[in-house]
Amino acid sequence: MAGVRHCRQIFRNKITDIFNDFRQKRFHYSPEPFHPIPNKWPKWMTAEEAVSVINSDWRVFIHGAAATPIALIDALTKHGKQSRLKNVELIHIHTEGVAEYTKPEFEGIFRSNCLFIAGNARKAVAEGRADFLPIFLSEIPHLFRRKILNLDAALIQVSPPDKHGFCTLGPSVDCTRAAIQNAKYIVGQVNPYLPRTFGDGVIHLSHFDAVVECEMPLPSGKPSVLTLEERKIGRFIADNLVQDGATLQMGIGSIPDAVLSKLENHRDLGIHSEMFSDGVVDLVEQGAITNAHKKLQTGKIVGGFAFGTKRLYDFLDDNPFVVLYDISYVNSTAIISQNPKVTAINSCIEVDLTGQVVSDSIGTRMFSGVGGQVDFIRGAALGQDGLGKPIIAMSSTTKKGESKINPFIKEGAGVVTTRAHVHYIVTEYGIAYLFGKNLRQRAYELIRIAHPDHRERLEKAAFERLKCLPSPD
Repeated sequence: MAGVRHCRQIFRNKITDIFNDFRQKRFHYSPEPFHPIPNKWPKWMTAEEAVSVINSDWRVFIHGAAATPIALIDALTKHGKQSRLKNVELIHIHTEGVAEYTKPEFEGIFRSNCLFIAGNARKAVAEGRADFLPIFLSEIPHLFRRKILNLDAALIQVSPPDKHGFCTLGPSVDCTRAAIQNAKYIVGQVNPYLPRTFGDGVIHLSHFDAVVECEMPLPSGKPSVLTLEERKIGRFIADNLVQDGATLQMGIGSIPDAVLSKLENHRDLGIHSEMFSDGVVDLVEQGAITNAHKKLQTGKIVGGFAFGTKRLYDFLDDNPFVVLYDISYVNSTAIISQNPKVTAINSCIEVDLTGQVVSDSIGTRMFSGVGGQVDFIRGAALGQDGLGKPIIAMSSTTKKGESKINPFIKEGAGVVTTRAHVHYIVTEYGIAYLFGKNLRQRAYELIRIAHPDHRERLEKAAFERLKCLPSPD
């Protein structure tokens, strides 16, 4: 047993020497991960060997969404227990898989710091074993590039290198490119299932310190099963708010999917969106999406990441029609606003009678994150052609029949889109246009699209709050 421990220590020392040697050499190069580094190639090793360098008190970035490097995460959790690591901070946007590092038995070893909360981290955040960092999606790269959060390591997943040694970040470029530029030690999980994508997600093999071969199907989202209410919302938006030639942004969820399902008869639509899913593929095949009128990246779908089924990943693979860029570019309001008829479609958790939009939490319970909602709501509102449409859509009630339009937001809930940012609110009962309206008029418009069972209560509450009756003028 002592001999095994001795051999393991020798191996760790060797890996550490490789890491320290490269840290010294790295100062001779820019942090730009695109160019080849002369005479430098990474070591191919097992996942366990690759993560063995990670030590206590390190800050480690984990690639997210469909590119979550599950094999590396599994190896890291084992390493954390076996090596008795302490206080390793794992920083990430939403990840896929079971996220074992968030379980109670890993408390004190790992602490997840979520820039966007997925379902696999909600319990840990709610129980105080993980953290949430509120931030606009567009500004996450600033954390790394401005060295506000310095990364000791980055665990990412990439497509296999081409004949020139270039890999890609596949369907998830988002903030990962900035993380690579900051991280001291970079491990790549090389997976042939990962689609090869165009845009900012190209990284030369020489920038990795360790690479691990892993053949594993990607996490796959289930196609949305749309409710009658969601279909009505999709029809309202498609028929009344989306024009031919519009540039679309869709948030995550069934309501954006419902809108896409109703756009088959539109023409020359463009996509400039932080993320997209399978519904975009349908519209491309139907000829509705051409990107012909976009001012930037004309003719191309622009995104930060994509998440869906194998059909979507096959569509992305080696497809120059799609370009995935750094999220600080994709979600820049200055960039978004240059495109024609920008139509931003996002969902939320609740809205109060003045137009405050809650999207990240249910009362004090954190549910998701700030994400890119405000980036695109603002980008659409500031559209240079004056034809942008910032849209918040939601079913009028929860699954329990509670109204999502309320006199006040729940105690502890977070306002993501402020009452000053809001323009359109859509439910299955219609469209409320709030921009340019005072509080009395806003209350009237919102009550009009609330569920009929709740309208009388909302009218009384509005009078108590505003000291006057809601009215349209």
